[in-house]
Amino acid sequence: MMLKNKVAIVTGATRGIGRSIAITLAQQGAVLVINGNNKNLLTQLTREIEEAGSKCIVQLGDISNPDIAAKILKKAEENFGRVDILINNAGINMRTSTLEMQVEDWKRVIDVNLNGTLYCCMAVLPLMIQQKYGKIVNVSSSTAKTPHRNASPSYGASKAAVNYLTQHLALEMAKYNIYVNAVCPGPIETDMSAQWNDEYRQQILSRIPLGKLGTPKNVADSVLFLASSMSDFITGETININGGTYMN
Repeated sequence: MMLKNKVAIVTGATRGIGRSIAITLAQQGAVLVINGNNKNLLTQLTREIEEAGSKCIVQLGDISNPDIAAKILKKAEENFGRVDILINNAGINMRTSTLEMQVEDWKRVIDVNLNGTLYCCMAVLPLMIQQKYGKIVNVSSSTAKTPHRNASPSYGASKAAVNYLTQHLALEMAKYNIYVNAVCPGPIETDMSAQWNDEYRQQILSRIPLGKLGTPKNVADSVLFLASSMSDFITGETININGGTYMN
């Protein structure tokens, strides 16, 4: 049990990568505060986690609202007394080109992906500083490092900013024994990829050196590594999880 007695927050936990992260952390002994916008899916996930023998608390809401970050922290403190791990997974994507994109769409993606990540970090950091311990993992994207035609410029820009924020917080918080890292998934098998037609799927697969899509569990396992003591000499990193699609 790599995370026995650890308290973890997972945002955007309703489906896909976030859901897999929450289940993986719980399986390794963590108790959870999960967040998302879909009450039914969060309730279903809570039931699954509790049936597996772990504890789980829900805080519904949109993290682009800083009040939600504060409520997530309050739930963790009231129920568990501490926060050891923060996983900033909540995010949205739009697929419009630059000239098609509306200004409000740009602002919305930045609000959720970048500002929401910052709000959650700002909420938990005072407690982590007091504890002199914390692990923060931001779920970014390979689009932060190289452009993708199927993503709006707002998405890539927001995730590139998350990568910088990750490095800046890692530098600032290292003296408090707080580790801050990010994972950058590439093509992952999710609800969205299930809607691709065969031609588009083959185009994507042809660009992946390993010749297959990743799974949410592939991402969750990397997050687990960064959230655990196995990564205790790693901070400020943005780890690619993309089958070799982008290497650096």
